[in-house]
Amino acid sequence: MKRTILIALVVFSFGFSKIECFLTAQYPDRIKFKDTEYALNTNPLEPYFEKNPEKRPQSYSTALWRGYIGHFDIIDKQLFVIDITQPRYYTDSLGKTRTKSISYYKNIFPERDKVKIEWYTGILILPYGERVKYVHSGYASEYSNYILLEIKNGDFKKDKNYTHKEFLDFKERQFNAFKKTEEYKTQFENIKKNFPESDKTFIEDFLKDHIINYTSEFLIE
Repeated sequence: MKRTILIALVVFSFGFSKIECFLTAQYPDRIKFKDTEYALNTNPLEPYFEKNPEKRPQSYSTALWRGYIGHFDIIDKQLFVIDITQPRYYTDSLGKTRTKSISYYKNIFPERDKVKIEWYTGILILPYGERVKYVHSGYASEYSNYILLEIKNGDFKKDKNYTHKEFLDFKERQFNAFKKTEEYKTQFENIKKNFPESDKTFIEDFLKDHIINYTSEFLIE
């Protein structure tokens, strides 16, 4: 029953088009930050493709529900997309399965080499280091270290670097700060109204677990 409610909450909170990302581990986007490339457990291109669905690359895998891998860079304190690719599998002359990357960037932004993600405001999650817990669902696997980037209208504002334990502590404190806002009351009541069988503890645990999706800036220092 709890799993059924959780899936329903995911659909309600993030949309039917995103449900597969919570049921299957996903290929992450990629981002270059301070001359190092990281996996990106956030998808800044999604608002663009939700408004322009005809430009979204077709998905060929449940491990890539959104249909693409976005490649980003922080340049002059601004977030840019520099490529949009999709992995394709093929069999070579020896019968071995290989992967090649196909770029869709010029199909989507034909006149620009890089595009500022000015439509995005939120917190980007960059996990790195050792994987300490594997979860076959979305970006739920946990890592030894995390970098968080606060972005406002495509502008880089600040970053925080946490160990795994510190990241979990951050989510707890971010949630406690979120509980003091009107947005928390709105989200809680919306979920309770649509899913009356879910109790207070379950709803709070869900909001806490997805707190970075519900907050667009650091609420704590």
